[in-house]
Amino acid sequence: MPSLTDLILQGSPVERHRPWPCAVIDQAGWISTATALADGHWILLGLWGEANAVHMALLEESSSNIGIVRLEHIEGSYPSIAHYHPPALRLERAIRDLVGLEALGIPDQRPWLDHGRWGLRSPLGHRSDAQPESTVYEFLPTEGQGLHQIPVGPVHAGIIEPGHFRFTASGETVVRLEERLGYAHKGIEALLVGADLDRAVCIVGRTSGDSTVAYAFAFSRAVESALELEVPPRAIWLRALMAELERLANHLGDIGAICNDAAFALMHAHCGVLRERVLRAADTAFGHRMMRDKIIPGGVTTDLSDAAALILRALITEIRQRFMPLVELYDNTASLQDRTVATGVLKPALARQYGAGGYVGRASGRSFDARRILSYPPYDRLRFEVPVLSEGDVNARIWIRIREVEQSLSLVEQILEQLPNGPVRTAIPENHEPREGSALVEGFRGDILIWLRLTCDGSIDRCHLRDPSWFQWPLLEAVIEGNIVADFPLCNKSFNCSYSGHDL
Repeated sequence: MPSLTDLILQGSPVERHRPWPCAVIDQAGWISTATALADGHWILLGLWGEANAVHMALLEESSSNIGIVRLEHIEGSYPSIAHYHPPALRLERAIRDLVGLEALGIPDQRPWLDHGRWGLRSPLGHRSDAQPESTVYEFLPTEGQGLHQIPVGPVHAGIIEPGHFRFTASGETVVRLEERLGYAHKGIEALLVGADLDRAVCIVGRTSGDSTVAYAFAFSRAVESALELEVPPRAIWLRALMAELERLANHLGDIGAICNDAAFALMHAHCGVLRERVLRAADTAFGHRMMRDKIIPGGVTTDLSDAAALILRALITEIRQRFMPLVELYDNTASLQDRTVATGVLKPALARQYGAGGYVGRASGRSFDARRILSYPPYDRLRFEVPVLSEGDVNARIWIRIREVEQSLSLVEQILEQLPNGPVRTAIPENHEPREGSALVEGFRGDILIWLRLTCDGSIDRCHLRDPSWFQWPLLEAVIEGNIVADFPLCNKSFNCSYSGHDL
């Protein structure tokens, strides 16, 4: 099997694409890439389409190389990747819904994001007003004695995003879970077409609200790569500071929420207090609790004052003092361990096959972390460990979060100590040749991929965003099998996949 570099060299290079190589390949190359994915040679990072083209981002883990291949001049259909490699299935179903291209040989031809409510078909391709023949969604059939189905959602109790879960159970034991998503579809990628960079980064930052920093970070890096733009050093470090604060807030919230689903509300309350401390400190430091709209192409919009830096230092001290007793409480509560240990086990082989990122992958033996593997600045100058476990259960996903909280506390300290002086923003050139750029940034859930093409005047011609949840949602279906129905909230919260980020 050729290397990823060899595959790129065999195609026709796309000249104005940064920072990774990109090439146009033929159908034979497309199919051979699919078989290489099936054999485990590469990891699928993303798959998206345009009216007459499909693109695929690939990772070669042995060399940490990333490359993008595309199939152009497509007339209605292309060879299915999912026919060989199951992780591509939902991506290809989404391509059909959004751009109208059919994947020949796809194992599942049902719509995915399009629920028949849009009023048009293929909004990002050759649009059509034709309505679907049927809007009734056919769930996969199940056979066996004594089986019953439990429908849950899309409307859930409390404040939660919409998604439908169809359980097939034998008594209390789950035999199959099938998800139906797409209820939170907002037309993000359609809204980005023709948008200038100021508007585009605002839209991207609202793809998934709890990851607004990570999305803006990834989008800005993609734009800067396309334009070969140098960002001021202080802005680079402030971006990482925001990213680690976002990671802290979300991990603290998740640890408490998982424990709450195991009826241990005390952890939920204390972790909620710590999360609130982080959000208030972020508001003081950057002017917004979620730090929304603070990262833009060319830098950041807000500087960090000396007084705000002192508040962040005090925050780190407080969390260290209050978090470790909570960790001991979790570890020493037998009734809680009984619910989390050996529940919802994700096998390492499946985590690798799907390229699962973040705490989902790292709890199942996959050590990928974009901050470490790609070493984008300033992480190339920071000391941190990537915690990895192999048990793959709810307990392991909690412990990965705990260790990542500890690492983020250290990273915030290091960033504050090494934060350089200087400007925080550089100007974006107004006119240039059409260019393409990509970026992979580590959010709290895992790696976020963004690819974009810029026009001559700097507006967005096409932009694709891939949330880590695209490769995590299918795995949730796998881990709940054989568990009892009552353990689904635990498994679901331990994954904490994004509905909004997935549904676009």
